[in-house]
Amino acid sequence: MRINAYIALATGLSRRQADSLISQGKVSIGSTLAKLGMQVQAGTQVTLDNKVLKLPDKRVTILLNKPAGFVVSRKGQGAKTIYDLLPEKYSALKPIGRLDKESSGLIMLTNDGKLANSLTHPSMAKQKVYQITLDKPLTSIAKSQINQGVRLEDGLSHLKISNLSPDSRSMSVTMSEGRNRQIRRTFASLGYQVTKLHRIKFGQFSLTNLKNGQWLELKSE
Repeated sequence: MRINAYIALATGLSRRQADSLISQGKVSIGSTLAKLGMQVQAGTQVTLDNKVLKLPDKRVTILLNKPAGFVVSRKGQGAKTIYDLLPEKYSALKPIGRLDKESSGLIMLTNDGKLANSLTHPSMAKQKVYQITLDKPLTSIAKSQINQGVRLEDGLSHLKISNLSPDSRSMSVTMSEGRNRQIRRTFASLGYQVTKLHRIKFGQFSLTNLKNGQWLELKSE
């Protein structure tokens, strides 16, 4: 296992943060000062600031129904974060993907790197389903444009709209991409504001009956 991956798994830090610590000379593998890209062999002791790091005893994954107003980050910069909703024992888990502060719904946290990669790597094209509400009715022309693809500054946005409410303001949106605020930006490019965005499905995982702010730990295989 690469040293930055080991640190990330043991501490909950990102690999970029781990690389920074390694570059600062704060990490050792056995008695050797770690360097970027080094491998950690099974049974080798890794220390950070002279403190021994330990990998988690088991893979843990939780589902959380994130309320609007909470940031998917460890540092909220004045705002509440999803970690404020969880017991301390989950503090090292890392979120899989993102939801912006104003959005709500299914967010997953895990220490299982394989699962995280299977859900987020572009080659996997995992579907995500959202329930959204707009500030005004969606016209048939705009719906057709969105289903066909809308050009944004970072490329073509592919969304699939279904299950429109009678007033054409609430609907389901399915997507397989994961660019920053993609749904909001797609509708905004056509003159609409998304007033509510709630994720209900991510790959094979669904929100089920979790209430706002509730979480559920999945059973380990």
